[in-house]
Amino acid sequence: MQRYFYADSIASFLATDLDGIVGQLARLNAFSLDLTQRDAWIAQIELLKDLLSELSLPGEIFFEYSIPRLGRRIDVVLLIDDVVFVIEFKVGEASFPAHAIDQVWDYALDLKNFHEASHDLTIAPILVATQAPLETPCPATSPRDDGVLIPLRCNCDTLAPAIRGVLQSFARGDLINDWKTGRYSPTPTIIEAAQALYSGHNVAEISRSDGELERTTDILEAVIEDARLNNRKCICFVTGVPGAGKTLVGLNIATKHINHEEKLHSVFLSGNGPLVSVLREALTRDQLRRDREAGKKTIKEQIRSRVKMFIQNVHHFRDDCLVDRSRPPIEHVAIFDEAQRAWNLDRTANFMRQRKNVPGFDQSEPEFLISCLDRHEDWAVIICLVGGGQEINLGEAGIQEWVDAIIRSYPDWHAYVSPRLTDSEYSSGMAVKQLRERGKCILTEELHLTVAMRSFRAEQLSAFVKNLLDLELREARQLYASFQDRYPMALTRDIQLAKEWIREHARGGERYGVLASSSAQRLKPYAIDVRVKVDPVHWFLNPKDDVRSSFYMEDVATEFQVQGLELDWACVTWDADLRKGDDSWTHFSFRGRRWTRVRKTENQRYLKNAYRVLLTRARQGMVIVVPPGDPSDPTRRAEYYDRTYEYLADTGLPIL
Repeated sequence: MQRYFYADSIASFLATDLDGIVGQLARLNAFSLDLTQRDAWIAQIELLKDLLSELSLPGEIFFEYSIPRLGRRIDVVLLIDDVVFVIEFKVGEASFPAHAIDQVWDYALDLKNFHEASHDLTIAPILVATQAPLETPCPATSPRDDGVLIPLRCNCDTLAPAIRGVLQSFARGDLINDWKTGRYSPTPTIIEAAQALYSGHNVAEISRSDGELERTTDILEAVIEDARLNNRKCICFVTGVPGAGKTLVGLNIATKHINHEEKLHSVFLSGNGPLVSVLREALTRDQLRRDREAGKKTIKEQIRSRVKMFIQNVHHFRDDCLVDRSRPPIEHVAIFDEAQRAWNLDRTANFMRQRKNVPGFDQSEPEFLISCLDRHEDWAVIICLVGGGQEINLGEAGIQEWVDAIIRSYPDWHAYVSPRLTDSEYSSGMAVKQLRERGKCILTEELHLTVAMRSFRAEQLSAFVKNLLDLELREARQLYASFQDRYPMALTRDIQLAKEWIREHARGGERYGVLASSSAQRLKPYAIDVRVKVDPVHWFLNPKDDVRSSFYMEDVATEFQVQGLELDWACVTWDADLRKGDDSWTHFSFRGRRWTRVRKTENQRYLKNAYRVLLTRARQGMVIVVPPGDPSDPTRRAEYYDRTYEYLADTGLPIL
């Protein structure tokens, strides 16, 4: 895939007439070319011709360089010696807005992190406001010592001195010949992935799992095609380590199987309300931005209506199917995200009786959902995306109920199963055995995703967290040592120090926020009140200047708001609900004015899983806060926290 509209050596660029360059840019532009865009290109080309003639340096130049993960294009990339200049132009602008500085910084970080040929190069982001007042550019610096410089702010007259200054300070004189063909292997957030897929990119353009996501997608597509051709009904179980891209696979299948002419409809379903709300709003805002940039007059509600058909809350889908229990849904392919969280019979029956006035309902949520697709006379495919150790709420049935429903009520359905479904965190070993004994069951290794994409700096983070929570200290210590240089972590007893650490580490638009368990009731003295419900849409999507956003670190999100989503940097606050004992965790719930022991095994598992979710949200690094306690407060005694802090410190985490 060609990732730019125009590329040439600097020498050839200087020798090519302006109309020829604009013509090539226009030919590859997917949207109708308006005068504003054409004039911006002309201004950029004329400025760069003058500047590069003055500098008289060899190198390469790229216009409109694609960053699929962010759904945008860099105005200009200059490659001179071993320095990559990432230049964003604001033609006619007289100021340097903060969001534009973050934008060009994000471009530079994307290349550093995900473009192989840029890993070891200096990357200099530059924001050019052509009408800005004349000022001397600040010296170029790299605060993290990874070769990504702090963005430089220039106007037309200071751009050349800025480039010259960077080259004098950072260029080693090594010519890079293969930068253009360097492999781009990004790891998008689920929000970025959904936006990219919805706008027409494919999973290969926005993933870095060495083809693993494509192989899993290929298997699922083969099952869908076989079901269509042979009028079969199939159910697939996809597993993966936390952050491996299960949801991304589901979204990819959903976007690829929408063909209204062939009456092929698919839907992405999730019982995770915050995830559905955030993805819908993110897709709506992104599509609205694209339409406006393309000169289309689109009403936001029209876009939101289309998005709602693509991503649905599983409970709303269920309720629609209740209206007429004989009519099949329009969709032949249904992808259930976090399928292990579907409700068991008791919770479903209680909900139907109390909220839907349907007494005597005799099906669990998995069994009813399968029955909805089974109404099709010809074919249907259900894809269950299964997270291990992710059940965090009362009444979540786990995968066993899906399998029991298939065996009990749908003998003609074929099952395609990840062999890792037998692992302990899925609690489904018996289910797989039962399916195999039943027949019509195929175990497929490609249905398990092994590479953790969320924490691209530390693929072993999920294994570290698992060992940490399983009290396997030696293994946890070894795993942390294997990635500590790539994935910054810290441990502290001071929430303010933790917030300062987060702000110092985050760059550009990298999102950060404070997390806590939903049962962390005694963090209120530190202005962390989990009883205050945050709106996940504002928290995850709104900018730095919005007090409702995660950036302000005033509102705390719990496992219920963040499951399935992610941050770049997380401040995880640890309360006395989960305490280190002699050789096990002790579990507590705050009732009234005191802590009470949680003795029910199921609820203990939910609490442990809550911390598993919190500790695996951060893509680039995190700080853990265990407060010191207060001798004057019997609900916050030091002994409630000290052993947990000492245990975490024993893993080797640096202390703030």
